[in-house]
Amino acid sequence: MLNISGLSEGIVLDHIQAGKSLDIYYHLGLDKLECQVAIIKNAKSSKMGRKDIIKIEGPLDSLNLEVLGYIDHNITVNIIRDNKIVEKKTLKLPRKITNVIQCKNPRCITSIEQELPHIFYLSDTATETYRCMYCEEKYGK
Repeated sequence: MLNISGLSEGIVLDHIQAGKSLDIYYHLGLDKLECQVAIIKNAKSSKMGRKDIIKIEGPLDSLNLEVLGYIDHNITVNIIRDNKIVEKKTLKLPRKITNVIQCKNPRCITSIEQELPHIFYLSDTATETYRCMYCEEKYGK
């Protein structure tokens, strides 16, 4: 049995679709932070069969949790303080995402102006479709 100790302060990302934890690790920029991170892959779950879990230690006000809503809005975000869960956040699809996905349209201004941020807005919640703010190019999951 694998045992990862609890957190005194930090965030636990639970109910991550199995195999998606490394995507989340890089999208959140955890590779650039000086905090302890535990990634548990393929944990048994009665609800999901298999799931991934990420435990991040320390005060993490700088994390952009909106990107999680884009990757998978079914992830549970547990905020830990003094060894207790003090808040559970539910995610939703963000209305706008910046520099998470890139426009594939070769005629888009972002193809020419490399320093421009890639900004997409949610155009259809039912199909989870985003469109480029500059050229309206569709990006679906």
